[in-house]
Amino acid sequence: MADYDFDVLVIGAGPGGYVAAIRAAQLGLKTACAESRETLGGTCLNVGCIPSKAMLHASEYFDQAANGSFAKLGIKVTPELDLDTMHGQRKDAVKQLTGGIEFLFKKNKVEWLKGHAAFTGKDSVKVGDREVRAKNIVIATGSSVTPLPGVDIDNAKGVVVDSTGALELAKVPHHLVVIGGGVIGLELGSVWRRLGAKVTCVEFLDQILPGFDGEVRKEANKIFKKQGFEFKLSTKVTGVTVNGGKATLTVEPAAGGASETLEADAVLVSIGRRPNTDGLNLEAAGLKTNQRGQIETDHDFRTSVPGVWAIGDVIPGPMLAHKAEDEGIAVAENIAGLTGIVNHDVIPSVVYTWPEIAGVGLTEEQAKERGEVKTGKFPMLANSRAKTNHEPDGFVKVVADAKTDRVLGVWMIASVAGTMIAQAAQAMEFGATSEDIAYTCHAHPTHSEALKEAAMAVTGKPIHI
Repeated sequence: MADYDFDVLVIGAGPGGYVAAIRAAQLGLKTACAESRETLGGTCLNVGCIPSKAMLHASEYFDQAANGSFAKLGIKVTPELDLDTMHGQRKDAVKQLTGGIEFLFKKNKVEWLKGHAAFTGKDSVKVGDREVRAKNIVIATGSSVTPLPGVDIDNAKGVVVDSTGALELAKVPHHLVVIGGGVIGLELGSVWRRLGAKVTCVEFLDQILPGFDGEVRKEANKIFKKQGFEFKLSTKVTGVTVNGGKATLTVEPAAGGASETLEADAVLVSIGRRPNTDGLNLEAAGLKTNQRGQIETDHDFRTSVPGVWAIGDVIPGPMLAHKAEDEGIAVAENIAGLTGIVNHDVIPSVVYTWPEIAGVGLTEEQAKERGEVKTGKFPMLANSRAKTNHEPDGFVKVVADAKTDRVLGVWMIASVAGTMIAQAAQAMEFGATSEDIAYTCHAHPTHSEALKEAAMAVTGKPIHI
């Protein structure tokens, strides 16, 4: 240690970075974490996962009260929107959780180096005005919004915004146009639709939710349309102009054709995210990025430079907070000489709309490309708990290998799909067959029984349809 300031320096305090730092410190390594934000937690806790869920949760209640769902239960209310208070509870959730990480840093003796970090050598980094050396450096700088060429985002004006600006809108827009039919666009579009906005979603592909199972994508489209979403699929945005607090979008068919215009009070650009590797001065460490700006690593998260590691959104793979967290634990354990492993074949994905949409493993389409499969499907309409709760939309689908019966993927639409998917992920982690799930006793009445019945449908027949 005479030559080094730290055993481990983590660059970035998002879900991957702060977890890596805490785990490294728990394993007895002298650890620091560099972060330029005023608070810890990265995009996820500050302007992503957490604040969006706070708005989704609050807007769900408002929507249920406003659209008559409460009345069906014998609860008669006339809701009134207090948007300032709704924003306030969002900010409070963020404050508590980011403060919690700062407490955990102090508890575990992780030193927070405040400022922007950039490499000055293979084992040295300058953070603000301070230069430090570390035996191991972990790059965990996350990702940021992918810009749309020709479209200027200005969150301060609140007309053309990214996901951060969409959380801060001071009033409910009359018409919100969402560019991109992925997870972020559908979640934030749902928030403002529930609060009274007309929402139009423009998606370049022929269906929403790229990467999800085909049946799930089609069913989700139907559900969102029923809720009031308008979709313009196979459509691209060629320009956005702002005048007098209003936006005019020019769109045309993705395959080419006549253009048309859309008028909107607010436009959300949500076409994906890109890794935050610019500004790190990677060249000083001898590192290069691939064509997507990502840092390539081996299975242990080592880069091509000894002593430099990378995790989370800056490396290939799904840009998900829980994936980064698992990698943060694994990389710290690998640095400490233990065996840190992440099974990237079992990373669940969740869309926190109503109902929720979740999946893990291979889609049916992907599985069929690898060999013969069999599937089982069970509708939530036939699930006793969902029916009792007036939550009939959606289904659970199990994809299994036709010869071995091993579960290859599970996909679902249900009010609590984000929680239900954990069982499927754990079953797959242990190499479960559909029969294993089918013969596991599930509590009654629960939404999770739909997974049991879908598994029963793979090898035989479910009971309740």
